[in-house]
Amino acid sequence: MKIVKIIAWIALVAFVVIQFFPVDYNQSETVPQTDFMLVNNVPATVEQSLQVSCYDCHSNNTDYPWYSKVQPSSWYLEHHIKEGKAELNFNEWGNLSDRRKNSKLRSIINQIEDGEMPLDSYTLIHRDAIFSEANKTAVIDYMNKLKDSLE
Repeated sequence: MKIVKIIAWIALVAFVVIQFFPVDYNQSETVPQTDFMLVNNVPATVEQSLQVSCYDCHSNNTDYPWYSKVQPSSWYLEHHIKEGKAELNFNEWGNLSDRRKNSKLRSIINQIEDGEMPLDSYTLIHRDAIFSEANKTAVIDYMNKLKDSLE
């Protein structure tokens, strides 16, 4: 029983200590002129769907939940956000070549159709980020239309 108490105290101290190692939050006060929504004429329903379901991980401004202030969950979130932005950052859309935009649009369409995006780990807590069938169809149709205009 004594060993269990020692392990519990060590775990508690370790948990407290890691709280002093913060992450760099992905937050910006401005929306750049290269943002997907500004570069394209995005319908309101599609814009709302993308903002709620995609922009937290795929832009320069994440709306962080309360648990992002607690380690190690903030490290986990930051890792996912960095991965998401490395793959696609909607705030930098205007800087991409048409060929790259076309490739990104194909990827967006495929991942939404296959149910890969938004991630299950995200929608588990953010239930409003789950695409309804109507929203899913609207986003896919808009992305296809945009892709066709680039070809």
